[in-house]
Amino acid sequence: MSHGPEWNFAERPTIEHLKAICYDFVATAQHTGLRDGENQVLFRPHLIEALMRINGIDRASAEAAYGELAAISDNEAWLKVLRGDYARKVTGQETRQTLRVIDFLDTANNQFCVTHQLRVKAENTRRPDIVVYVNGIPLVVIEAKSPLNVKDKTGEAFEQIRQYEQDIPRLFFSNVFNIVTDGALVLYGATGSGSKYFAEWRDPWPKVEGDFPDTLAKGLWCLLEPSRLLDLIAHYVVFENTETGTIKKICRYQQFRAVNRIVDRVIKGKHRQGLIWHTQGSGKSLTMVFAALKLKTHRTIQSEALTNPNILVLTDRVDLHSQISGTFVACGLPNPTPIESIKDLHSLIRSGKDGHTALSTIFKFQGSKEPIANSENWIVMVDEAHRTQEKDLGAYLRSTLPNARFFGFTGTPVKKDDKDTYANFGVIGEGYLDKYGIDDAVADGATVPIYYTGRKTDWHIDEAKIDILFDTWFAELDDDKLDEIKKRGVQIEDLVKHPRRIELIAYDIWNHFKAYAQPDGFKAQIVAIDREAVILYKQALTKVIAEDLKAEGMEPSEALACADAMSACVYSINQEDSKPSEDQHKQAIRNELKAHYLDAEAEKQAKKAFGREGDDPQFLIVCDKLLTGFDCPIESVMYLDKPLKEHGLLQAIARTNRVSDARKRNGLIVDYIGVSGHLEEALSSYRADDVKNAMRDLDDLRNQLRTAHSAVAALMKPLKRKASDKDGLKAEYDAFVKLLGTEDKWFDFKAKARSFIALYETLSPDPSVLEFTADLKWVANFLLYGTQHFEKRQAFDQMNYSEKIREMLEKHLEATGLSVTVKLRHITDPEFWEDFDPADKTEEDLMTAAIRKTTELRKTVTERIDDSPHQYGKFSERLRQLLEKLESAQLGWSEKLKAAEELAKDITAEDAAHVEAGLSPGAYGILQILNGFTPGPEGEDLAIRLEGLYTDPVTAPAGWWEKDGLRKSLRQQVRFMAHEAGLTQFRQIPEEVEAYALKHFTGQ
Repeated sequence: MSHGPEWNFAERPTIEHLKAICYDFVATAQHTGLRDGENQVLFRPHLIEALMRINGIDRASAEAAYGELAAISDNEAWLKVLRGDYARKVTGQETRQTLRVIDFLDTANNQFCVTHQLRVKAENTRRPDIVVYVNGIPLVVIEAKSPLNVKDKTGEAFEQIRQYEQDIPRLFFSNVFNIVTDGALVLYGATGSGSKYFAEWRDPWPKVEGDFPDTLAKGLWCLLEPSRLLDLIAHYVVFENTETGTIKKICRYQQFRAVNRIVDRVIKGKHRQGLIWHTQGSGKSLTMVFAALKLKTHRTIQSEALTNPNILVLTDRVDLHSQISGTFVACGLPNPTPIESIKDLHSLIRSGKDGHTALSTIFKFQGSKEPIANSENWIVMVDEAHRTQEKDLGAYLRSTLPNARFFGFTGTPVKKDDKDTYANFGVIGEGYLDKYGIDDAVADGATVPIYYTGRKTDWHIDEAKIDILFDTWFAELDDDKLDEIKKRGVQIEDLVKHPRRIELIAYDIWNHFKAYAQPDGFKAQIVAIDREAVILYKQALTKVIAEDLKAEGMEPSEALACADAMSACVYSINQEDSKPSEDQHKQAIRNELKAHYLDAEAEKQAKKAFGREGDDPQFLIVCDKLLTGFDCPIESVMYLDKPLKEHGLLQAIARTNRVSDARKRNGLIVDYIGVSGHLEEALSSYRADDVKNAMRDLDDLRNQLRTAHSAVAALMKPLKRKASDKDGLKAEYDAFVKLLGTEDKWFDFKAKARSFIALYETLSPDPSVLEFTADLKWVANFLLYGTQHFEKRQAFDQMNYSEKIREMLEKHLEATGLSVTVKLRHITDPEFWEDFDPADKTEEDLMTAAIRKTTELRKTVTERIDDSPHQYGKFSERLRQLLEKLESAQLGWSEKLKAAEELAKDITAEDAAHVEAGLSPGAYGILQILNGFTPGPEGEDLAIRLEGLYTDPVTAPAGWWEKDGLRKSLRQQVRFMAHEAGLTQFRQIPEEVEAYALKHFTGQ
């Protein structure tokens, strides 16, 4: 067997590293003896022996258990089995016995194996690179591909994992997580995760980087060292139920590290407290969930300190209480009890019983001084710890639970002069028990960086010059009104809410939003100084949007309705709102406050709609609400017109730092009040290191763009570029292909080009990008051309570009005629065949045509094989041979083009083969499946009958594919019909026919 670079650089080193950390290697030749068939994935002897060894049961009971386990086809159900939630009757026992498939307390009592090239037979048979087994159960799939891009998470490895999950789902029933590696970088993600959720395990705590020879060894040890893998399975995977479905989540390294530090501290008992800072957006609520899960279940630990602890999770805000309670309940923690009243709290904590998991607000401890009897058995996790100790709340809490263990969590750093928080939760000289700061989260891709830009300085409010500004802005007021305001003292609100200022800013917000966020489906918050300003912004924004829509031709009434729906106001009601006022302006504002107020349910619905792409509202206008605890990845920009500082500023801006899709590269704060001009002062109460990158100046990004452009320009320097028409540009592209020469230089250029394009996207529509636009068009479209030349595949870069960039590049392709050169055609497109005509083609033209045809055919063959592997599988080897010919120096480009044409003609002939056979496409496809099982002369008749089975609404009514019972019945009928036709492969045929039917006969 010949091995390519992926074997040498990634696959083989991965296997060697795993062998070094005590994994047994299972060779490909052993697969047959370990499985019940190629369509099965459990290693039967390993699992049966583990069941006997761990549980002390006889072979017959273990074999019966194996049969039940092999039938489990749900990932969440398998996790419960892995954690010991499985019982059945065994020989010699009257009642059901819990059977463990993993021994969590004795790592050595388990069998850890690694194998490669495991062929899993299905409609689309697949062969993953590496599979990790524990006790005969496949738990981790590793895909070795080169190279990976950690920033934009692109590459074949991610696509391959998704392909496996789709085509051979049986391998993923028991899967815990997947890994992709290029031999250096190691990224992991939970079963079913999209590529954006794959991450690197950067910190090998309790080891350090220097303990490992390379990053591959570090990454594999962090995730797969036997005792760590068991810890991850036992305590660090949850299924969270959301409105859009169930999401599987696995911890990140900072969560694993923090939770294990907490558990170690509880077990050792030396210190009874600790302070954890995990920056906003990095999964702090989930860290608390994992902590509770390990403290409660502690499957890998035997300790008296963890026998039956009580856990109390405290917040100081109702919205945070709802959020954390929701997360605990959604993640299926053992019996979490949200406390709804003071009476309920005291009833629970004073019951004298242990084993509780309680969720409450700290306010329910108000006035509580009498200590409870068993406080030493309580572990208290306090969210936003720096706030909960304010006033007497911390004292009441500690009076009630004097001997409890206290762990404080915070999403923002603790102020440098906040001695109380360190005293109440810290250990002298320690600072934080665990710290995961702003820079850590951005470096890991757990959050996106936040940039700021100050808008027109005329709109900024300098509090030192408030009286001068007032005289300038309010010169038109009558003297009585001026005197009235000056008597009570000019306030910043008077200036901020100046009607003309609000109108101008609303106009600016709308125009910025249209160019910056709207094209990619992102949304925004407007932060106003108070509730009156919320209403003023609502009115001004609705007016400016309506004018814009009318200018586009919309009817005035419709324009007004559409504009109004685009924003929603979120604020608290005030009893003053219902009182009549003689002041006309005040009365008008009160009327509007009543009109736009959203009660709890309406607010909930507005937030949900805001979180959905394409639905209104596009803006949430707020003053205090939704500046903390509001987690909405679709929000990419915040328009700030409120003088925030310290904790309030850090909390507010973090609304924009949540990760969304590849188009969201950062959050943006558009500052109208002047906070960014005094950022150091606004954050002066924190340690400089803790907040230095809380908000980054957009100027930094502009400098990064210049640097990235210089890196690309340096590689292109020898190239003479002047062309504007198709032929001239194509000649430049061909010249640059020659200039790059090797694949290594191509990959280097591609990485630098992507960085340049990403920074351009992030800044656009900032005027600073304009000087780079021409180069961007050239470079981005060359990536399409270069990918075909160097990689012989279609480039998907443009799919990940933001809409505003993609549209610009599409126009450039069409305007220059380059689309003819770089766009791929489908084999069914009549123009597809024009390339094969050698007439009037230069050697350069023949090369371009041969490369483009091979790229198109690679795509076609992949699609056809995915669609019907039994019919088109024979073309896989032909494609490989064509790719080899393309690299051959012995053949001319005309011969290479001819070979591509022959392959294209044969694929087209196969597309029409059903006609010659006198069968429908569906029956012909099924016949190809049956031909793999030597059906004999009755094959055609059987294929026709099987197609009828799945297409007749009597036997296969609409929606059959969603009904397990109906699908099972259809498989049984296939089995019976195959038996009648003299076939014996009863297990495989129904499965493969059903897989084909799911693709071709569902009408979806």
